[in-house]
Parts: sequence; structure tokens; C-alpha cells
Amino acid sequence: MKKVAISACLMGQKCRYDASDNLDTKLLSRLEGEALIPFCPEEYAFGSPRPTMDLVQCEGAIKAISNLTAADLSLPILEYAKNFFETHPDIDLFIGKDRSPSCGVCSARVYDEEKSLLTSQGAGLMAAYAKSLGIESWDAEAY
Repeated sequence: MKKVAISACLMGQKCRYDASDNLDTKLLSRLEGEALIPFCPEEYAFGSPRPTMDLVQCEGAIKAISNLTAADLSLPILEYAKNFFETHPDIDLFIGKDRSPSCGVCSARVYDEEKSLLTSQGAGLMAAYAKSLGIESWDAEAY
């Protein structure tokens, strides 16, 4: 049995920025019999509903920037990711929500400071952390 870290919204939790979910019954059927461990750094740090954020490359790093206030929201997401993986050191597989600035594995949009799109194949902050640990990581749509 694999231990699978999975974006909580994919399991039906209403933790998206607009307090809705991304329930993916096909994905959940495919993962039947695996140990699913839901996560949502944005819900934990900011609650739902919440203002949207984008990944912005600035000062040599990619940061999660609030679209409402332009505040850097990266630290709480990264702290959540670090704590999550320290609490669950034996994760075999990470499945993130496509295009999420936290959980997108290779589909997150990254902008420059003028909000020009640099790539639509970036990694969200928590997904990048999972990948840095060598955990097999997938966007839900690709898995």
C-alpha cells in the first residue's frame, strides 16, 4: 500500500480559494486501496474563501503573491509543507491539483513582476518541496 499525499480539494474538501472543491472521483477510484493523506497549505494558512494568489519570480526566487494585497504569502505555505513532510516522512507519491500555486506539480503559471507569463509549466511551492525530497510527484490530470 502506497502512502499518497493528495490535494484535499481532490477528495471533495471545500478548501479552494472560493470555498468549493475539485472532487475527482475517477482519480479516487484509481487510488482505491492506497493510504490517502490529504493536505491543503492554503486552507491551513489562509482559510476559505480567500483572495487568489499567483506565483511570481522576483529577487531570484519564486514567491506566492496575493492578487489582492501584493503581499508575499510564501512563508506560511513553505512552513506547512516542511511540517507536513516531517510529520509524514514516508510519503511514496504526491498528487497535486493542476495549476495551483501551492500544489501544481508541472502546470503552475509563473509570472514576472510585471505579471507577464514566464511559464505555465512551473511547480507550486508545496509541490516543489515534495520534488526536492525526491518524492514521485504528479498533477492530478496527468496521473
